[in-house]
Amino acid sequence: MTRNRYLLHAGLFVVTLLSTALTGAILFIGRSEAWAAGGAIFDLGGLPVTTTFLADAFVFGGALIAFLTVHEFGHYIAARVHKVKTSLPYFIPAPLIGIGTLGAVISIRQPISNRIKLFDIGASGPLAGFVMVLILLSWAMVTLPSAEYMFGVGGHDSLLEFIQTTGRFPDTPISDAPPGSRLTLGATPLYWALSQAFPNVPPLYEMYHYPLLFAAWLGLFFTALNLMPVGQLDGGHIVYALFGPRWHARISRAFVFLMLSSMTVGGALTLPSMLVGIAGNDFWARIVTWFVLGALLALCTRRAFGEQWWQITIIILVLASFAAAVPPALDWFGYFGWFPWCLLLVFVIKVDHPPVPVSLPLTPKRRLIGYLTLAIFVLSFSIKPLYSV
Repeated sequence: MTRNRYLLHAGLFVVTLLSTALTGAILFIGRSEAWAAGGAIFDLGGLPVTTTFLADAFVFGGALIAFLTVHEFGHYIAARVHKVKTSLPYFIPAPLIGIGTLGAVISIRQPISNRIKLFDIGASGPLAGFVMVLILLSWAMVTLPSAEYMFGVGGHDSLLEFIQTTGRFPDTPISDAPPGSRLTLGATPLYWALSQAFPNVPPLYEMYHYPLLFAAWLGLFFTALNLMPVGQLDGGHIVYALFGPRWHARISRAFVFLMLSSMTVGGALTLPSMLVGIAGNDFWARIVTWFVLGALLALCTRRAFGEQWWQITIIILVLASFAAAVPPALDWFGYFGWFPWCLLLVFVIKVDHPPVPVSLPLTPKRRLIGYLTLAIFVLSFSIKPLYSV
């Protein structure tokens, strides 16, 4: 690798770290009173930059970058062990957008010749990343401050009144945010289990005020995304190596069906109220909703399911119709936020996996590790990872 390439990788790493740190500072800008109390080091556009400011920023950014680094180097080291040519990780900064990064990737520069290599390279990243997530999540839970921490955030008058009275977080949501604007993070099985074992765990609609805890949750989220058993995602590699091309095709399509169903049900439940202002009234908003959902479904199912696309489209639309008729029944399942991810799965990542020339059988140890990674996916996955209430 040339010196210029090393500089590129190092430069992207540094810029992404700064980007996530800046985004972290903006996410926790409600703690500006706590920052100011520490005495400003310098002024940034009217915002006092203090040691507390920098701690919040770099705890979030550093934890998130640590997870991405460990995950990608898991892939990199496994590839080098098998003498498969690959690049160092390319970190992708996204300043002021989302969480400050679009993740990181490595580039595999030659075909992977057999299933053992495919499995080792595919599984090593999520396994290494999950170990890092467990460390971050455990550290965040062990070091959680008392509920009075929220007094340094600002706002949240009703919640703060409850905390002042009881000294704890409420069992049911309390928020001063307008209806439909309170962002809530989804509980994964692992996160829920750990939250039962530690005190002072904040409610999911306030978790993003906690830099380390939020970064650890994002690690779970990215682990689940990578382990989806579709195409050439890490989970797709693992399923292909474990079960072969025929079962990979079935499992991949079943999962895409699940994602499209969740997207459509979520659209049927949320789009009409969003489109009322544009369509003029509720009747036309519903007409537009079903036209949009039908068109999106047809677009995706034609690519993913071939000749069976219209049967799959009808089944999903019937399911969404039931959800719209009896709203509470499938509210837990419907999530229109999967829309861009469905497009990515179907048109970019692709549903099928390219053939691997040599079908070497996996050793019993590798098969056990493969089942473990599938369990990690279940523990890390949330059907509604980020939504408003």
